[in-house]
Amino acid sequence: MFAPLQVFSSYSLLKSSVRIKEYVKRGQELGYTDLVLTDINTMYGAIEFYQECIKRNINPIIGLTLKYQDFEFVLLAKNYQGYKSLLRISSNRMIEDDFTLENYHAELNDLVIIIKPTIGMLYASQQLIATLQNNNAYLGIDPSEELNLYQGIKDKFGSTFKNILLTPINYLNPYDAFATKILEYIGIGTKLTSFRDYTKPGKNYLKTLEEYEIQPESEFYSAYQNACNLLNECSLILEFPPTQLPKYQNGDNLSSEEYLKRLCFEGLNQRISQTSAEYQNYVDRLNAELAVIFNMGFADYFLIVWDVTNYAHNHDILIGPGRGSAAGSLVSYCLYITDVDPIKYDLIFERFLNDQRAQMPDIDLDIPDLKRDQIIKYLHDKYGHNHVSQIITFGTLKMKQVLRDVSRVFGLTDAELKNWNVVLSNIKVDNLKDAFEQSLSLRNLVNDDEKNRIIFEVSSTLEGLPRHYSTHAAGILLSDDDLIDHIPVQLGSDGILLSQFAKNEVEQVGLLKMDFLGLKNLTILENALKIIANNYKESVDISQIDLNDPKTLKLYQEALTNGVFQFESGGIKNVLKNVHPTSFDDVVAVNALYRPGPQKNIPVFITRKNNSQSIIYPAPELEEILKSTYGVMVYQEQVMQVASKMGGFTLGEADLLRRAMSKKNHELITGMKLKFIQGAKKKGYSEQVAEKVYSYIAEFGDYGFNKSHALAYSKMSFELAYIKVHYPAAFYISVLNSNLGNTNKIKEFITEAKHRQISVYGPDINYGRGYFSIWKKGIMFGLSAIKSLRRDFIKIIFEERRKNGKFNSLNDFIVRIPQKYIKQEYLEALIFSGAFDSIAQDRKKAISQLPGLINNMNLIGKNQELLDILQPKTNKSNEIIVTDEECLEKENYYLGMYLSKHPTEKYANLFNQLNLLNVSQVNDFTDKSKVNLMLRIKSIRIIRTKKGTQMAFCVGDDYTDSINLTIFPDVFKKVSSKLSEGNIIILSGQLDFSRGKTVIVNDCKLAQEYIQKTYYIRLQPDVDIPEKKKILQLLKENPGNCPVIMYDMKTGQNKKLSAKYWVNDNAVLQASLNKLLGSQNLIVK
Repeated sequence: MFAPLQVFSSYSLLKSSVRIKEYVKRGQELGYTDLVLTDINTMYGAIEFYQECIKRNINPIIGLTLKYQDFEFVLLAKNYQGYKSLLRISSNRMIEDDFTLENYHAELNDLVIIIKPTIGMLYASQQLIATLQNNNAYLGIDPSEELNLYQGIKDKFGSTFKNILLTPINYLNPYDAFATKILEYIGIGTKLTSFRDYTKPGKNYLKTLEEYEIQPESEFYSAYQNACNLLNECSLILEFPPTQLPKYQNGDNLSSEEYLKRLCFEGLNQRISQTSAEYQNYVDRLNAELAVIFNMGFADYFLIVWDVTNYAHNHDILIGPGRGSAAGSLVSYCLYITDVDPIKYDLIFERFLNDQRAQMPDIDLDIPDLKRDQIIKYLHDKYGHNHVSQIITFGTLKMKQVLRDVSRVFGLTDAELKNWNVVLSNIKVDNLKDAFEQSLSLRNLVNDDEKNRIIFEVSSTLEGLPRHYSTHAAGILLSDDDLIDHIPVQLGSDGILLSQFAKNEVEQVGLLKMDFLGLKNLTILENALKIIANNYKESVDISQIDLNDPKTLKLYQEALTNGVFQFESGGIKNVLKNVHPTSFDDVVAVNALYRPGPQKNIPVFITRKNNSQSIIYPAPELEEILKSTYGVMVYQEQVMQVASKMGGFTLGEADLLRRAMSKKNHELITGMKLKFIQGAKKKGYSEQVAEKVYSYIAEFGDYGFNKSHALAYSKMSFELAYIKVHYPAAFYISVLNSNLGNTNKIKEFITEAKHRQISVYGPDINYGRGYFSIWKKGIMFGLSAIKSLRRDFIKIIFEERRKNGKFNSLNDFIVRIPQKYIKQEYLEALIFSGAFDSIAQDRKKAISQLPGLINNMNLIGKNQELLDILQPKTNKSNEIIVTDEECLEKENYYLGMYLSKHPTEKYANLFNQLNLLNVSQVNDFTDKSKVNLMLRIKSIRIIRTKKGTQMAFCVGDDYTDSINLTIFPDVFKKVSSKLSEGNIIILSGQLDFSRGKTVIVNDCKLAQEYIQKTYYIRLQPDVDIPEKKKILQLLKENPGNCPVIMYDMKTGQNKKLSAKYWVNDNAVLQASLNKLLGSQNLIVK
């Protein structure tokens, strides 16, 4: 039977729209018994293809389309040895720049070779021709193509190569041809000139067997028969072995078990005093865990992980306290793989590993994100280049991405693209099919014209296809033997191998996968500790802090947790405020509860924690297990403990129950119920109590969270919170340096630091560093935080300052810095950001003189004396004149925020008076919350609705952040006169997170309308009583909120009048008073 011999799947990135599952399914529907996969140079989809074929009882033929220089060959594996040859050929093709097939003649014995007619074959070397002849290569022929090249090769080599039918496929259905062309255009960045062929069917699709069949009288019959016969030569069986652990070489001539046990007891004796009353409990638990590990054959695994963490500890790399269920292992704790005492915190080893659940342990490590490469390099150097690789992952054409890509190919204008972006920004689903059903705006846009309709239909066809590959954020592979014996690889961007198989496939072929995740929060913590050591002259052992520190708990109670790992979202902050954690246990519980499933238990947890509801245990004996969580079953480990204590389960059996509940395996849950009740009855419990407890487990245990993980991550969180409380400047500096380039985050943390009375200093040309740093116990901006400054320029500044000391003036700076950096744009950035304030305090003056200084330097060179002489004689016509407001705007531009002051700060006294929020505080509120804000209008866009009425979209900001404003027609009509760029307004409105961070404005006023002026009246000595009465009467006729203070020169009394004489400020009143008093006797301010 026939099958097409060159099939490209979507893993031939941006060259095919064939999805493997759909391909195999379609093949089965059409009656194929064999199917082929030959992606270009790589084998990304080989395992998925193999398994899909086996599932559908189809013979999988795995191959490769090998392209290099001007050659193209199709290689097919005849058997397992051929498959291994493909692994090596694909790997080397993706690694070597000078790859040639003839260098791999030894790998070709178990492969079928098909020559694709290309120009290169007409000029092939004798060595390549000999290689092809020796391996009985075929010459491919496609009857639907021009045969000139084929005939030229045939003429040159005669009957050397037998013909074979080679019909490429890169889409499944004939009408996918246009979409696939668009996909290729995305890959090469080409724009479409016409879409007339949208409905034209293509020929490179999977046809029926009858369509492929060629009759004996045809000139192509022999090629067809050769293709049919070839399929019978190919039979591939792949094995999927259990994980093959590398052997750890300990160098002490000990078995892995002996060496692991020695390390564990050395660590135990460092962790726990041998004179402690609890010491024997630790010894017994450690021996029990080691027995399980040895019995399951995992000693080498623990040693490999220990080796990595040991390297980290010895090279000042901070490792996270633990991740996942590994924190429940005492072995991990003794090896310093984790930093959580599982006995102290009642964590269960069997949740991590037990012999009734035969699977690999999974120890994931958290590493500072900037140190992850160092760890990988260590592994690479220790185990060797061919034994370590990172893991590939694929980015896909998701909903918004595919529409953007397709629209670009269609040549849409920026305005047309914006229409799509606006519509998509309001859609909450993540696929085009659901989006079309749910969004009227999208349906209207799609049906607006033919081009939009075609763009949408093509995008729907391509949605979800792989777009590019990248490196998995955490995964690392280790192998004792050469990785290429197991998987195809390619070279990663860092020179370390990258697997061609994704994470699920590499585990299926038996390779050890380890996860080393780079966490920014650990970088923040590590850098903060260094800042403390260097500036506070203190050394903080972060692993030994008091986890019930009252000041740190207060921070959680007040939800001041910006920058604190796992506790930054507005939602979890609300939970913290309601729970009011009074212990580390409470912090851990909040972390565990704030998850999609467990969230349903938060209200009852809060009411019980705060004594608003009595705590009822399903059985008194369970109080010991559930007391720390107020009778609420928060953790999976509690399910296991209850099953063990009451139902008589071993902890291994209890783990099976835990897994059944988390996976909602109702059959197993029901089956284990009988075992639980029987076990409870044996322990003396009534059947009624046992039924009640099991129902309780089923109700709450379904949403239990892994306590080991929650506790380890909460410890990391608490460590960061502790630093934030006790060493705030160090904390903020570290956070700011981790968010360089993120203007919103910089503003958020600078604002928070100011609120905590931490001084914030702008960049300084003489004292500033590259990054944020400690200065006078406060925070100084680094020069790298200044927009538009080049790194090499900053480096030159530091080098000059180090060699020749501080800069004395702007002139001095210009003279000492290389001329190529003396450009107005660089110097303006430094001046407006305040970097020269310490030596040229008036920014406006410095800016005004800058053109003259640069011109003088260009005329006379870098002569300090002459420049100083010429400085007063700068040409006034060249001066730059700037206002205070412009200076502020420039500061905001270069630093990303108003540092010296924001325009709204002029009205700072109104914040408390009117109960206003700043924009960064909005993040702590939920959708639809009512808010009052004071903002500067940054931009405004007025539109007309379909009814012809006007409305506006604005962007407003304060000194913390910016926010979008939507002003609907009814409100716009009332407030439009107040809406001008630069105006400071005070608004009331409702949050609308469905539109991003937006406020629907209900009302607004100009801030100056709220300013309370005071009338100061001076009575000259000759003012008599009737005149005083006239003045008081005039005041009473203009009632308002402006206080009046009257000074009587005759008596010397200064008196604030009662509120009945307070006035409404207006020009008519002021004119009347001036007439009565004389203008010199009235001051209004």
